[in-house]
Amino acid sequence: MPAFGNPSFGREALDMKIRVTYGRDGLDVDVPDGARIIEPLESTPLRDELGAFREAVRAPRSAPALRELVGSHERVVIVTSDVTRATPNERLIPWILDELGHVPAEQITVIVGTGSHRATTGAEMEAMFGRATLERVRVVDHDAHDPTQVVRLGTTSLGADVFLNGDYVRADKRICVGFIEPHLYAGFSGGPKGIMPGVAGIDTVKFFHNAKMVGDPNSRWLNLENNPIQAMAREVAAMAPPHFLVNVTLDGRKNITGFFCGHYLTAHQAGMDFCKRQSATPVPHRYDVVLSTNGGYPLDQNLYQCGKGLSAAMQIVKPGGTIVMCAELSDGLPDHGNFKDILRARETPEALLAMIEGPDYSVYDQWAAQSQAMILLHAKVELYSTLPDEVVESAMLVPTHDPTRALREALAAAGPHATCAVLPHGPYVVPYIETEPVTAV
Repeated sequence: MPAFGNPSFGREALDMKIRVTYGRDGLDVDVPDGARIIEPLESTPLRDELGAFREAVRAPRSAPALRELVGSHERVVIVTSDVTRATPNERLIPWILDELGHVPAEQITVIVGTGSHRATTGAEMEAMFGRATLERVRVVDHDAHDPTQVVRLGTTSLGADVFLNGDYVRADKRICVGFIEPHLYAGFSGGPKGIMPGVAGIDTVKFFHNAKMVGDPNSRWLNLENNPIQAMAREVAAMAPPHFLVNVTLDGRKNITGFFCGHYLTAHQAGMDFCKRQSATPVPHRYDVVLSTNGGYPLDQNLYQCGKGLSAAMQIVKPGGTIVMCAELSDGLPDHGNFKDILRARETPEALLAMIEGPDYSVYDQWAAQSQAMILLHAKVELYSTLPDEVVESAMLVPTHDPTRALREALAAAGPHATCAVLPHGPYVVPYIETEPVTAV
């Protein structure tokens, strides 16, 4: 729970040790005794996850029971999230397959919704699903860059050409699996986002992440009203809608706290309402220094995803303040994709943002670089990670080898009355100023 101590600290007053998420194991950091520790509301993990799952899929929201929905003669595609997400696929997918025990295994395909992310390694596949599942049914990655994998379904109201995975589109029954968390652009993850961008073609993904969509003031945490990102996700999904949704919410330890199953919009709305009650935390003012994470593994595998934890900190750091970011980044910037090259194309955040917002600029992965540039225009970012200093500096960030020391020095530089807040779970908790709207990025 939050600590409500003296909000001002002397430069030596780092005398409270807390555990923050970092990689798989976490990290101990000394923080000021009066720091505001911002954690999710206490949520009770489900005692009987399997029992709760069965209840949710047999009495779903606005949909027939899953086993009644799918005929034994039908071809089934199950779309789920990739290795960058904490979706408990190792449990959910076998449970779904058991529920569909009347359907021959050769009629079922599991598609990993990679969006524009890299392919899943063999080791990651086994960790995500388990060897028994991989031997039981066909499990494949979606490849947004492969034109033979996708089919064109039409054009959105904003003019985006819609390409979705052909196996998904042609299935007799489509099931979407994922988890619901606050999202810096779409308001919340889960629901239609499992389809868009999960199994979309690269041209569709690029439009989804274009500078205008990402920079829209309504593309922000917790917001659905006039949100173009969420609207496009729903519009695209409606062209080949999932017949059934299996979404979960998780606590800070990745335990399941709720199942939201049934119609892909009705169940998702219920999950978003639940998630908002658990994850949106008001604070009274902005802080000079904010320590954040990217929620640990799997979300902190690369800097590309770290805009989420940085954006959560940006919500409550003062303009010109300091964010100390702790993220392992075992997968680098990463080396694959365009993110690294986009970051290094310009020498300042101002020049980078001007390039990305140019009328003729369109490169996939630009959204992450755009987010980082916008954050750097608001606050200084010091990064504790496994990356070499020169790689961190090439991303316009300041490397630090000791987050405790970085906090101490940032507080000293801010003056004798400097204030500090800590986000131990990074973007899994979205703080906001009670007197301000939640901001974009």
